[in-house]
Amino acid sequence: MATSLAKENILRKIRQALSNPVPLPFSQSEGSADVFKNQKEDDAILFAETFSKLQGNFSFCHNEFDLAKQLTELIHLRSWKNIYCKEKKYVSLLQMIHHQTYPDLSTCDVSITGCEYLVARTGTIVMSTAQESGRTTSVYAPIHICIASTSQLVYDLKDSLTFLKQKYNHNFPSLITFASGPSRTADIEKTLVTGVHGPKEVFCFLVDG
Repeated sequence: MATSLAKENILRKIRQALSNPVPLPFSQSEGSADVFKNQKEDDAILFAETFSKLQGNFSFCHNEFDLAKQLTELIHLRSWKNIYCKEKKYVSLLQMIHHQTYPDLSTCDVSITGCEYLVARTGTIVMSTAQESGRTTSVYAPIHICIASTSQLVYDLKDSLTFLKQKYNHNFPSLITFASGPSRTADIEKTLVTGVHGPKEVFCFLVDG
């Protein structure tokens, strides 16, 4: 009986609070103002610094020919044979440097994708299911290579979401992925381990243009 009475008192107070809402304190704290202010530093430099601090491997390419040259050198240096790629633009790039794409993601050496945006402040690669690569290409391969252009650089995560909404409108992708460097976790005895839930290495080639 006492329990029922206490429960009714709690519910009565909740109903009263809902019928007489308290004005939101600090009303200016909610809105469209940026939380993080752009320091006017070049976004490409900021992304490169932040991405590298997160154990990502960054390369700047002056043009498409420079991209092809640097990619060829990296493939030869690492002796990669099985390169998985679904995006037509980069399949053509691989063919140009005399490499055929490998058909099996589960046993490939490395995967290559594009991205939606690069977030300078957090060193984050933004990808979506609207891309030809789909959900799995950037996650299942042991090494992920992302190719992006400087036109895809944004300052903050908020900017990337704003542009995604504008880009896709009512056909918003079913999944957005935010990847900041290689996969890493400290769940096991608080020891940092890379490559547990995704690629153990991530490369980003940023092409001027």
